[in-house]
Amino acid sequence: MWPEEDSRFHIANREALIGVGLVIFNFIWWYGFAYGLGSRDPSEYTYIFGLPAWFFYSCVLGFVVMSILVTVVVKLFFVEVSFDEEEKRDDT
Repeated sequence: MWPEEDSRFHIANREALIGVGLVIFNFIWWYGFAYGLGSRDPSEYTYIFGLPAWFFYSCVLGFVVMSILVTVVVKLFFVEVSFDEEEKRDDT
């Protein structure tokens, strides 16, 4: 007989998949702006606040967007889980 699976594992797996999704989104954002806008000749760059546009969008704005996104995801989708072992009750 297999032991009953702890529901905390389902929560942890779901939250881990959400975290992986955020990482993939962050990488696509960073790569798209850094190599999309940054692949031109440097003489053609546009600047925002003294930074090349590709750097501003990929690193500065990307950090702000990811910070907001992670905060929203944690507040809406993550739940607090107790790490204490639940006591097994005997039905006998």
